Amino acid sequence: MEKNLAAISAQNDSRLDLPLPDQRIHANSTPSPLRSWLSVVAVAIGAFAFVTTEFLPVGLLPQIARDLGVSPGTAGLMVTTPGVIAAISAPALMLGAGRINRRLILLALSVLLLASNLVSAMAPGFGTMLLGRALLGAALGGFWTLALATSARLVQEQHAAKATAMILTGVTFATVIGVPLGTFISTMASWRASFIATGVLAAVALAAQALLLPSLPSKAAIRLSDLRALLSRANTRKSLLMVALVFGAHFSAYTYVTPFLVQSAGFNLPAITSVLLGFGFVGFVSNFVISTTVSRNLQLSLFAVVAILMVSLLALPSLHASQAGVVVMILAWGVAFGAIPLCLSIWLQMSSPDLPEAGSALFVSIVQVAIAVGSSTGGVVVDSLGIPSTLWLGGALALAGLVVISSFGFNHKKLGEILSQ
Repeated sequence: MEKNLAAISAQNDSRLDLPLPDQRIHANSTPSPLRSWLSVVAVAIGAFAFVTTEFLPVGLLPQIARDLGVSPGTAGLMVTTPGVIAAISAPALMLGAGRINRRLILLALSVLLLASNLVSAMAPGFGTMLLGRALLGAALGGFWTLALATSARLVQEQHAAKATAMILTGVTFATVIGVPLGTFISTMASWRASFIATGVLAAVALAAQALLLPSLPSKAAIRLSDLRALLSRANTRKSLLMVALVFGAHFSAYTYVTPFLVQSAGFNLPAITSVLLGFGFVGFVSNFVISTTVSRNLQLSLFAVVAILMVSLLALPSLHASQAGVVVMILAWGVAFGAIPLCLSIWLQMSSPDLPEAGSALFVSIVQVAIAVGSSTGGVVVDSLGIPSTLWLGGALALAGLVVISSFGFNHKKLGEILSQ
């Protein structure tokens, strides 16, 4: 897989947002310089801060809903709102950015992340809370588009896949440490203190990027025609549908996992913190394992983890009376989702080898649409049919995702060829 990505990167030197020849990081066959990897770490810290902030309300939903006087389903808008805004901002920011240095854009987005956390922490009512979450969404779409599109620019070409995987470990670290820590802080102090803590994390990410990120000049601006060119490909459209279904499956259920654990399974808040910590830890291990094996068969790996996701979601409602059974299924769910972002990210890179930045923008936009629609639909289902129903909804969406994955056939050697058509 790394060789494939390296070939893709080399092929695209004359295209979007890739460094000019004299700006490329020079090296021979030795590992990339330490500073190059430190710049990747800086982006990974940003990913950690963004994902922790994005999903912090998942562990705080009951407390925020109670204090701000809204129902749990309505409180789910704290996840839906940034998803909607990010879906718009991902392509819009890249179209409007022109040839602005990508380093400056990443720094500006980190400032916006810090502002989002401060507004949310001080929110006197739910409307102000949604304003803070909207600021997050405005920054989120652009950050992920640039993080995924520029990861290969920070290191040598042959290390592109490792750089992407390292940045995506920010996602798993957020679920391992960030979200559970936010829940723990809320039990010790308040949910407002949790947002202040994520504000501090955002400040650390901003400082790391200011110190470590190199200049990332843009050679050419992304154009509407680039987006249209990708969307004109049947397999790219099918791939985006698959992404939407899989992420929608996860977030229609994960947004309401804390209310499920409290109301249906009888867990207290300290126990929920431990469960979410376990979810994140196994997800981190899963991401590490899949990064070493995904090159052998990307499609089979993706099919397997989505199948585990489906089984976990469908089994949880029937196991609610057994806390041990619930924990096992939550951990299996964590294993599945720990591997899914990397698998889907590489899948979309293979779908758009000639238009990497446009591909990243569409990928991020579809993911955020899936998060927004999944969490909002889950909220409607929770308020009208009860919490277990949103788990069944997630399981059904995962099943639909498996159908789409299967529709590509299982010829590993020709997968990249098929996807780029």
